[in-house]
Amino acid sequence: MSRTHIRALVHHRSLRRAVRVVVPLSALGVILLAPRAAHADAVDGVYLAANSLPVVIANLRRLIMGLLFAVATLFLVLAGVYWATAGGDPSQVDKAKGALRNALIGYGLAVLAPVLLELVRGVVGG
Repeated sequence: MSRTHIRALVHHRSLRRAVRVVVPLSALGVILLAPRAAHADAVDGVYLAANSLPVVIANLRRLIMGLLFAVATLFLVLAGVYWATAGGDPSQVDKAKGALRNALIGYGLAVLAPVLLELVRGVVGG
């Protein structure tokens, strides 16, 4: 390696190190220089939650159902891939059946999520 190549490499490494330090420090500076909470109006009172309990439970229900359906669909696709690529291998077929079973459990939990959340709402008293 030539000297100019080594110098360029060292310069590149030092530049990367400088960026690794400067970017987080500048982000911290922006956060500290823009304190929005200090200018909050305390006349209206303090609100601990932006939504009521039924709204929070409805949002939670949608989130849980969406996640469960997404994961169950992923397992369903994996089961199909395992089954299609099994080629008669019993271990691959068992793997596909396990993924299919997990997908069905996920879909079942997604369907039962509203019932379970209503149960929680009844216990909490919302």
